Amino acid sequence: FLGQKRFSLEGGETTIPALDAIIDKAAELGVEEVMIGMAHRGRLNVLANTLGKTYEQIFSEFEGTAVPDLTMGDGDVKYHMGYSSEVKTPSGKKVNLKLAPNPSHLEAVNPVVEGFVRAKIDSMYGNDYHKILPILIHGDAALAGQGIVYEVTQMSQLEGYKTGGTIHFVINNQVGFTTDFEDARSSIYSTDVAKIIDAPVLHVNGDDPEAVVFAVRLATEYRQQYHADIFIDMVCYRRHGHNESDEPKFTQPQLYNLISKHANPRELYNKSLISRGEVDAQLAENMDKEFRDLLQDRLNLVKQKPLPYNYQVLEKEWQVLRRSKPEDFEQSPDTSISQEVVDKVGKALSSIPEGFKPLKQIEKLLKERQDMFFGTKTLNWAAAELLAYGSLLLENKIVRLGGQDVQRGTFSHRHAVLHDAETSQPYSSLDYIDAKQEKMRIYNSLLSEYGALGFE
Repeated sequence: FLGQKRFSLEGGETTIPALDAIIDKAAELGVEEVMIGMAHRGRLNVLANTLGKTYEQIFSEFEGTAVPDLTMGDGDVKYHMGYSSEVKTPSGKKVNLKLAPNPSHLEAVNPVVEGFVRAKIDSMYGNDYHKILPILIHGDAALAGQGIVYEVTQMSQLEGYKTGGTIHFVINNQVGFTTDFEDARSSIYSTDVAKIIDAPVLHVNGDDPEAVVFAVRLATEYRQQYHADIFIDMVCYRRHGHNESDEPKFTQPQLYNLISKHANPRELYNKSLISRGEVDAQLAENMDKEFRDLLQDRLNLVKQKPLPYNYQVLEKEWQVLRRSKPEDFEQSPDTSISQEVVDKVGKALSSIPEGFKPLKQIEKLLKERQDMFFGTKTLNWAAAELLAYGSLLLENKIVRLGGQDVQRGTFSHRHAVLHDAETSQPYSSLDYIDAKQEKMRIYNSLLSEYGALGFE
């Protein structure tokens, strides 16, 4: 496909056996779902060889014949698409795999992946971090350069944001587009951001697949044991320019003279296996030919009869939705709640437990709430907001509110969480409406905007 960009993984191909090894080991250790976030580099390879997207589907997209329905919004480029699949590991375990769609903004997908995983932990996996694993695949330049990486790393052990540990896999090809690593960071390693949470970092040679697989298995065991982040720094190279039509010798002539003479990881591993007598040279040659023939066959099929666009499950859900019409806004759905619910929530919001010592201002607030719910005063915005949340909690819906200073409210207006004046102990009124209710999940975020927004 001349002139088409694919942002190949060449030079860092060992990423694929690394992902396989993580998924296999994770499944052995109880993981049922893996959520992956990555940028453009190697994405098509991951879609085909990890998530099982068919070669025909990818070729059809490159041919431009598999055009998705864009009536609900704009499409995106091939190397940004998300994907979901179910795979069976060698040990016979089934694992749900998801690759998050991502924009051109490097590392912006990180908090989105973490927020997705936390939502699943809270709503589907009964707060069990063991069942779902986030994997973030980074480039060395973006890992060192993008502030969002710091924000998400800093979130990793916070009560409102932890996801039981993330495996960070760095495709360290030692260059960022045309920028040498000397200009890309002040730190020695691109992974030095890991130091802020004392996360272990395993540095490994991308030309040694067995070492890489050993490292990622160890990382997976660590994550499942300690529910903490761990980084793998796979030192490799980039075979071509930033994309295949780019000329890297403009800026790194010596490096690319060396790379052009350097055998790829598969060739090096073949030589190693043959020299150890573990593989017959002819077998390796045959496997290579068979695979190239398979790809050519699939491409020929697509050229004769292109495949239509293959809609993912969520895309099918979107197709059922329609654009709104003016009349849709003339009739609102009934969202009323009963007087009994109002009274229950009002009682919880205007009460404190025995022995709780409130500040004078909080005593006044509680009297105001009492008068709003059971007297003559009109509900103010803050009371109405908390009443709405409380009514949902009584229906056992999960309510999550995250952001800067949300427990008290920036302007001292919300007071969803009260603090004892003598012990500083917190008390969340909305957790005590009814014995069978859902708990209110309200978290003061770290002072992050981009990361906190992506997470929510």
